[in-house]
Amino acid sequence: MIRELSPHRYLIDAFDLGMPNRTGTYVLDEEKKVIIDPSASPSIPHILRGLQSLHISPESIDYIIATHVHLDHAGGVGLLLDHCVNAKVIVHPKGAKHLVDPAKLIAGAKAVYKEKFDQLFDPILPIPKDKVIIKDDGDRLELGNNFDLTFLNSPGHAYHHFSIVDSRTGGVFTGDTIGVFYSQLEEMHLFLPTTSPNQFNPEAMLESAQRIENQNPTCIYFGHFGSSRQVEHIFEQLRYWIPVFLDCTQSILQMSELENVVTQIDLLKDTLFEKVTKYIDSKGCKPNNELQELLRLDLQVCAMGLIDYFHKNEQKA
Repeated sequence: MIRELSPHRYLIDAFDLGMPNRTGTYVLDEEKKVIIDPSASPSIPHILRGLQSLHISPESIDYIIATHVHLDHAGGVGLLLDHCVNAKVIVHPKGAKHLVDPAKLIAGAKAVYKEKFDQLFDPILPIPKDKVIIKDDGDRLELGNNFDLTFLNSPGHAYHHFSIVDSRTGGVFTGDTIGVFYSQLEEMHLFLPTTSPNQFNPEAMLESAQRIENQNPTCIYFGHFGSSRQVEHIFEQLRYWIPVFLDCTQSILQMSELENVVTQIDLLKDTLFEKVTKYIDSKGCKPNNELQELLRLDLQVCAMGLIDYFHKNEQKA
């Protein structure tokens, strides 16, 4: 599935996890052609078909950009490079080494996804060093015709994360920094933070959100999934939900009988799911079974990151 978001800006559904409307790959069709966040390797056939539908040859792609190097955004870069043979890969300074040697990314993802890892992510191919371009905070990339991209360091979800300001549209590609857009709810716009392990930091996330908001974006291009022009509402929800997520986590960790981390994560996931579904109900909406399944999956990963964040803080104290 392909959506034309605006002239020269397209969204390809990458069918991450085998789900529609889960993870999006963006194509910028300028003098210099760009792919942003090609998702995991099983998504590459969908991206190639999308390029074919847009009459864009893989060989004409100049840059592949990873907002961050988590595998659902960058795991397929190596495989895509086999087709986009003239492309360079642009990545955050703290993420470059993990694309060249993805061993730690693979180990981290296996810890989260366990026996599903191969189905969801295999293969993960290393990127040759001479293909990698590092873009630091404030750096720009000229696309031609007086249009460019500006890279903003935006930690909170991950240390190795930048967001990208698009001068043509005034929009910002935010990856996972300011959360997930659940576009399946047509009656309302639901935006939730994504607090996955192991680099979630709520203070950094809110600071990055403020920095992005200071750009006065016309729209936000989410990694999951699609774009929204309800910019003010996006930041309002992020600032609402982060304290809710933190409060729920603290409440569960204060239960002395829950010393097992797996039990803590499961209870937190259920607690967050109840909070979110009650919020949706209060807006007069009802999530269908597909969306409920997706929320449970996402909130399981969020719970893992939240518990990890609090335990790390305890160890530091």
